[in-house]
Amino acid sequence: MLAIGDVARRTGLRPSALRYYERLGLLPAPRRESGRRRYDAAVLTRLQVIAFARECGFSLREIGQLFAGQPYSATLRRLASRKLADLEQAIARFHAMQGLLRMALRCECLTLEQCGRRLSSPSAPGRGSR
Repeated sequence: MLAIGDVARRTGLRPSALRYYERLGLLPAPRRESGRRRYDAAVLTRLQVIAFARECGFSLREIGQLFAGQPYSATLRRLASRKLADLEQAIARFHAMQGLLRMALRCECLTLEQCGRRLSSPSAPGRGSR
């Protein structure tokens, strides 16, 4: 059995994070010995899955859904599919932002007004695509 400090050291998490995960239901309530939490070694595997899901961009709420879903793999595929679609949309937005910033690097307008007129012209990049 592992004390909360041992689990924290092994995972790089703070004990407060472990207690928070417990409150959210991401970790099962550990056994208590003399009022102190004692975790089974299986908690380390569960925390590895949580860390993997966090690195993939899943929220704690989504991770809770992942743990609640049966079978696990079907729930993971469903959540991953949704997260991938969100990521693809974000990538498209980032590419658009990148194009606009590159255009800004080529800006030679002398005044704010001149720049505003160019941006509002029908031939300005990004116009008509909204």
